[in-house]
Amino acid sequence: MSTYRISQLAEISGVPATTLRFYETAGLLSAERTASGYRVYGDEAVERLGFISSAKHLGLPLEEIGDLLEVWEQGVCASVRQRMLPMVTDRIGDADNRIAELTAFSAYLAGVRADLSEPAPDGACGPDCGCLTAPATSTTPAPVPLTLERRPEPAPGLSWRDVPVACTLSGDEYGERAQQWQQVLDSATGREEIDDGLRVRFPSDPNLVAEVARLAAAEQGCCAFFDFTLHLSPDALALTVRAPETAHALLAELFGAKV
Repeated sequence: MSTYRISQLAEISGVPATTLRFYETAGLLSAERTASGYRVYGDEAVERLGFISSAKHLGLPLEEIGDLLEVWEQGVCASVRQRMLPMVTDRIGDADNRIAELTAFSAYLAGVRADLSEPAPDGACGPDCGCLTAPATSTTPAPVPLTLERRPEPAPGLSWRDVPVACTLSGDEYGERAQQWQQVLDSATGREEIDDGLRVRFPSDPNLVAEVARLAAAEQGCCAFFDFTLHLSPDALALTVRAPETAHALLAELFGAKV
């Protein structure tokens, strides 16, 4: 049986050493200690990390991954599949709900665009010009601003600021994610520095809204210390992102925050 120091395991698995320590703290990974106090891992750790990475690609939170690992350790695939099936079903439901919300809002925006394409009335804006939100009726209710929140769930008595600062992405994955954020941030119409973070505003383009929501959800999955709030109204999308003080450097690197 082979043994690996934490740096060797990080190289083999593609998981940063900081994340390996975080997994150990979260109870997802265990290590033996040498007489000198160094962490050492066996071949089982490599297989375990592969399973964790696979589960994360399904959007499963670490708590559910921990439950799955308890079943996986028994070595019976049928039991793992049985436990995983309802988890994946729940993720499908979450995705379908987001799609339904965004589809409804996209249809509303299409109606507004059609109104704005008509000849403009003389004078100032009025209730029928298309620039103002139409009042609700029995057949066309006014859209409700869409607020999506992705918050970590720390232990009782702790806040999101107490979540360990550790990213579960490999170096290549982190670089790709940073590039995706930069592409989205290039479309921002404004930004505001706030305590522990920043607020960025975007146009309410359906495709852009969907991409920002996807990235925020993905980022929360790999970096639970980030606190995301997305507020969607008929004319704009506001993304608020905060991080604890120990993660301010990463906040600045990914989002350009001056904290």
